Amino acid sequence: MTALSYGNVSYLPTSGYARPTSPRLRLTRRGRVVFSALAAIPLLIAALVFGLGAGGAVATNDAATDSLTWVTVDGGQSLWDLAAEIAPGEDPREFAAQVAAFNQLDGAVLQPGQKLAIPAQYTD
Repeated sequence: MTALSYGNVSYLPTSGYARPTSPRLRLTRRGRVVFSALAAIPLLIAALVFGLGAGGAVATNDAATDSLTWVTVDGGQSLWDLAAEIAPGEDPREFAAQVAAFNQLDGAVLQPGQKLAIPAQYTD
């Protein structure tokens, strides 16, 4: 029994009708490269995410060695007055800017009784 094949159609002499066969999937070299790249991209992204995130922050139970110095503002006192009192040898503009940034102050207006944290460089 012999089967004759022409293109994608096979003819069997005993059956008398044509039966289509499924074509084989063929990938060219370019197709294999594209398919491999598309398969590798998610793996590469996962490796980067997990690889770069592996060296994250390490938490410890040790207390911080630096402690903050807190100053309570008196009535009528300004950042300039605090600069003259706490850091007399420093530039008062720099001191005021750093204290304002450190305490997230909106402006230079202070309220009596307000507690301000002083950066460690001025408390040595």
